[in-house]
Amino acid sequence: MGKLVSSFANIFTGADETKAAGERAAEQQRQTAQGAAFRPVGMTTRYGSSQFTRTTDPTTGLPYISSAGYTASPELEALQNQLFGGFGGGANFAQQQAQQFGALSPASQRTFGIAEDYLASSPEQARQDYMQTQQAALAPGREQQYGALQNRLFQTGRGGLATGGTMAGNMQQTNPELAAYYNALAQQDLQLAAGAEQAAQQRIGFGIDLYGRGAGLLGTQAQGLSSAYSPLQTQLGLSGQVEQMAQMPYQLGIQLGTAQQPGQQQGVQALTQAAQTQYGATQAANAANAQFWGGLISAAGSAYAGGGKAPAKPVA
Repeated sequence: MGKLVSSFANIFTGADETKAAGERAAEQQRQTAQGAAFRPVGMTTRYGSSQFTRTTDPTTGLPYISSAGYTASPELEALQNQLFGGFGGGANFAQQQAQQFGALSPASQRTFGIAEDYLASSPEQARQDYMQTQQAALAPGREQQYGALQNRLFQTGRGGLATGGTMAGNMQQTNPELAAYYNALAQQDLQLAAGAEQAAQQRIGFGIDLYGRGAGLLGTQAQGLSSAYSPLQTQLGLSGQVEQMAQMPYQLGIQLGTAQQPGQQQGVQALTQAAQTQYGATQAANAANAQFWGGLISAAGSAYAGGGKAPAKPVA
């Protein structure tokens, strides 16, 4: 019985040693994981400085960045304040310019309306309108000329003279003065007809030109609005450049931290292996303890059943 207990005691002791070895290996792997974890670097340049705060996760035991930031140098900070202080003036200027250029939109619409009026008539109608306008303008003068001619013929006693009429040609009789007068009117009307074609073309061209002018007003409005906001855009661009300069230490720190990311991944893997190693050692120790206590109970049960006495001899 003593040998049996001793052998089981050795098993129990070996299980404890296995468990302790597993815990030591797991702790070493944890330390390896922490050493390979991401380590941000705070930096300082002429343009500013960056700060990173590391905190250890109580669950995984790995460090992580809980906060990060950067501080601009005094010169850059003063420039930033100056640029930001000018945003209000730039915005006000842009709004005033936008209101002024906004008047071009109604003007362009009115121009388009006038252009439509000029192009509403066909070329034939435009020629006819031109003829009517010109003849109406010449009508008073023609009437005066005709009255003067009639007066002269009456004073000379030739008011009733009429020659040149024919029955076959259906030509009316007249005197030379009236014939010359009407011939002059006909010649003048022919000249007006020739000018009517040119006037119709000019009318159509002017309507098309008005459309171009209306479009030009809209283009001027768009360009004006763009130029109105140009100073503000320049201020925003300069402010963004200054901000990027102040972020340089922060970006450099991030780049250094990124270079360590492969090590961080290895640290996570090592931490996982540590947990697995500790778990395996614990399982082995638990199995050994179960074997020890199972054997001990079995041995004790056998000894108890035998009572520790030799069997009785049979009677002859």
